[in-house]
Amino acid sequence: MNRTASKNNKISIRNLTIRYGNFTALSEVSLDIPANEVFGIIGPANSGKTSFLNALNRMDMMRTTMQVEGSVLFNGVDVRSWSNVYALRSKIGVVFPLPVGLPLSIYDNVALSPRLRGIANKSQIDEIVERSLRRAALWDEVKDRLTSLGSLLSGGQQQRLTIARALSQDPEVLMLDEFSIAVDPVTTMRIEDVLKELKQQMTVILVTNLVQQANRLADRTAFFLDGRCVEVGETRALFAGKVTDQRTHDYIEGRFG
Repeated sequence: MNRTASKNNKISIRNLTIRYGNFTALSEVSLDIPANEVFGIIGPANSGKTSFLNALNRMDMMRTTMQVEGSVLFNGVDVRSWSNVYALRSKIGVVFPLPVGLPLSIYDNVALSPRLRGIANKSQIDEIVERSLRRAALWDEVKDRLTSLGSLLSGGQQQRLTIARALSQDPEVLMLDEFSIAVDPVTTMRIEDVLKELKQQMTVILVTNLVQQANRLADRTAFFLDGRCVEVGETRALFAGKVTDQRTHDYIEGRFG
């Protein structure tokens, strides 16, 4: 599981340990995530999956009790060496389990990040908004009502709007934390199709409580349990029973979780 960091790896994690006070949520995780793959993370609740994501783009800064040890390298550079954490988060975007809609129009939800980056040309912003909504498979549904409030969209549409907002930053990594919790099966499949296409342009890290979703989407999958990374392997091999730890197979088969 411990591998030497390579220039081909978009993210390399070494001995990552996360604590909240006296509680250890994640212990000595080491793994590599190459560019342009969908990397799945599965495991039961409270296994450290969300804490892992939080460490990648330094969301621990928003959680005063969260203590991070070890290293996270993004393009070979430790994320803690970035003086501008907001620039880091524009490179490593995140989509949360529940849609986080801003009290803005559909257009302004997606245009917010480009404007904050200093882009003022309307035609350029128009292009970014359309491209982002198209990449999130939402453009055809909203192109005639871009001035409507994003909060008036259905739950599935709001989740895709959240993805479009993340994509408007042109991230190199897109992290999704159990995105399908609040959306219907049809929308889930539409977003899965989006993710399959996005990996041609970026790295996707997918935390999912649906093991078959990892099987459908992930090139490689990591199994987390009790704050440890039990195993990382090619998804097809893991789901075919080619595991190094029986607990991985038992979890995939639904024997616990």
